[in-house]
Amino acid sequence: MVEVTCKLSGLEKSFGQNHVLRGIDLELRAGEVTALMGANGAGKSTLVKILCGYHFADAGNLVLNGSHYEPADPADAISKGVVTVHQSIDDGVIPDLDVATNLTLDRLTEPGAGLFVNDRKLRQQAREIARSMGLDMDVRTRVADLDVADRQMIAIARAMARAPKLLILDEPTSSLSASEAERLFSLIDRLRAEGVAILYISHRMSDIRRVADRIVSMRDGAISGLFETEPLDYVGAVNAMLGHQMTEVDITPVQGGAPVLEISGLRLFEGSPAINLTACEGEVIAVTGLLGSGTTELAEVIFGRSAPAAGGLKLDGRPYRPKGAADAVSQGVFMSPKDRSVNAVIADFDIANNMTLPFLGAFSRFSFLSDRAQRRAASDMIDRLGVVCQSDRDDISTLSGGNQQKVMIGRWLLKASRVLLLDEPFQGVDIGARRDIGRYIRQSAADRTTLVFVAEIDEALEIADRIIVLHEAEISGEYLNENVDLNSLVADVSGPDQTQTQALAG
Repeated sequence: MVEVTCKLSGLEKSFGQNHVLRGIDLELRAGEVTALMGANGAGKSTLVKILCGYHFADAGNLVLNGSHYEPADPADAISKGVVTVHQSIDDGVIPDLDVATNLTLDRLTEPGAGLFVNDRKLRQQAREIARSMGLDMDVRTRVADLDVADRQMIAIARAMARAPKLLILDEPTSSLSASEAERLFSLIDRLRAEGVAILYISHRMSDIRRVADRIVSMRDGAISGLFETEPLDYVGAVNAMLGHQMTEVDITPVQGGAPVLEISGLRLFEGSPAINLTACEGEVIAVTGLLGSGTTELAEVIFGRSAPAAGGLKLDGRPYRPKGAADAVSQGVFMSPKDRSVNAVIADFDIANNMTLPFLGAFSRFSFLSDRAQRRAASDMIDRLGVVCQSDRDDISTLSGGNQQKVMIGRWLLKASRVLLLDEPFQGVDIGARRDIGRYIRQSAADRTTLVFVAEIDEALEIADRIIVLHEAEISGEYLNENVDLNSLVADVSGPDQTQTQALAG
């Protein structure tokens, strides 16, 4: 019989009139990964905050390793073996300290640690922790000087150093590359084998397929589905999370007009299969696939940020070989990149300056910027996309993640384009903001072709006329977004491995 590390019974939580958790019953078992899925507002974050001591439940009971569990605060939760890696990376690290101090900080603050620090011993301990995570970096480096992915891995390594009994991972791969994510998954495999109970919060089916032993779906503060029978019912889990079938979308597919972007014999890597694709005027195409399938690489080739190994592109019937991003933009090919906090948002700029940044020349005359024209355009786009703010002069940092993402998408909708590339446009946004963004992208799509690169199938279904599936840098499936065979689509995303395909189709 599997040992239950943590048992939740009848958990309730309200904030004023807002009933956030409604009788949550759940067992988290030793040596198992429980994947928790839910749209924004489902109650996931509140549940996690109760487990890690940020909130108290209004009713219900928590048991940890057979004893009543009611942490006084996060430090108390950690001392009892409940460790959380939050989605906000800087919640798990102290940016102004070096890697070594971050990785050993908990040991420095333990009772009896003493007033004096043996710097050499501290760095050696930090190197051992880093090595166990597969991290190769100078532990004297200040964390603030690392890139986002490395900061995320430091936060996870720090959590591992606490020897957790229950490890909670909240969207841990949101800032990781495919290779970094696989390193994390390998670590999860090791912790599972050591008997750690893991609660893995994600909406990414690619993550869940890789790590989950069971899936719990949440909707409107309650558990809406529990899936633990092999093979796991991934489609059922997503349907339980959404409250409807993934394929129930209000889209009448557009066939598209004349070809705008033609891709012929394109090889993303040496030796990879050729990609052939035609994207037509007025058409919205979703390109989906697992991490490492080639979706981002394809977007970067089209935008001129990298060169293909072979093959060519045409734009409106003419050869198209962009020398870089600026050249692509000059030819009417625009791209909104993923990871807005790293690649797009200028933290010191207000909304209007963030939104109009690529097109300042269009708002200038004789080298003088027309503030009135710039702000009129930004204000109009704010209204169209439903950005929630006081005015276009608000600092971008005052906006929620969803509203920041609307600003970044609005940036590339300000001016007419022939090809609009959107790489993970719904990253970190709730379902309401997602629908606002998707609605306007489709409304404005008539005079261009739009390629939306998304890892999640439900996002592809919500926006596209046509869905292209990539697997290992090759097109493995193509679907008109009408009466889609979801099991076939999921199987194409997963690739030709028959065992996995049969499990998904089951």
